Amino acid sequence: MSSSIFRDDLLQGQVALVTGGGTGIGAQIARELANLGATVVIASRKAANVEPAALSLDRECRGQVVAMTLDIRDRERVAQVVQDILGRFGRLDVLVNNGGGQFLAPAETITPRGFDAVVGTNLTGTWNLTRAVADAWMLANGGRVVNITMLSRRGFTGMAHSVAARSGVESMTRTLAVEWASRGIRLNCVAPGYVASSGLSRYPKELGVLERLQSLVPAKRLARREEIAWLVAYLASPAGEYVTGETWTVDGGASLWGDLWPIPDPPGLGAAEPELDPWET
Repeated sequence: MSSSIFRDDLLQGQVALVTGGGTGIGAQIARELANLGATVVIASRKAANVEPAALSLDRECRGQVVAMTLDIRDRERVAQVVQDILGRFGRLDVLVNNGGGQFLAPAETITPRGFDAVVGTNLTGTWNLTRAVADAWMLANGGRVVNITMLSRRGFTGMAHSVAARSGVESMTRTLAVEWASRGIRLNCVAPGYVASSGLSRYPKELGVLERLQSLVPAKRLARREEIAWLVAYLASPAGEYVTGETWTVDGGASLWGDLWPIPDPPGLGAAEPELDPWET
């Protein structure tokens, strides 16, 4: 397949690592990068989360897609995976820190263990991988890092642990963008809004979130997964060469909208539905 908006060979010869690349947004990012000619390693803690995706994407895409198991909280395993990629492919040009996890809960119900687990995955895990890739390759050769975060401008009700971690990632990104600019490393964040992906399943059905979600967005629809992947591809490409330290919000205006300015729903606006890849059904 080809990308619908970019030149087919835009990332030819490049090697990318996408964590959480077996499902949802991560799988679509892997698909886009591979269709631009990159060799893409998709990684997740469990082989079952990435091996079916890698088999399918490798058949579908122009570039090679392979799976590796990786717990981003495990620094020794992180370092080993980075070395394995360099040993196999000889370079590592693009890192997409998409792997993470959280659960919806009021702050007063989040246990210390739950808070530490979410911060350890989303913030410390992102640091572990960014530092390992920088030390092993990018500080000497340059590269691009894209961190997938979340809407944090107004906080995120029910996600105190995750929004704290993701805000930390965004601040860390701005800091490293300055420290590592002279080493040829560009780092940016992409903060998706509500996306029609498998992540929608995390919302408990009894809350009725899916029935109301599209109505909460000024654009009156959810983001498509490719709309996130296109921005990641731009930031990974020469087109984004002069962009660093930024957080790009892709949310159809959701983070800008309050309740005082009514925006009518279009006729027939229904419940949100995820877009799933064949191996996710």
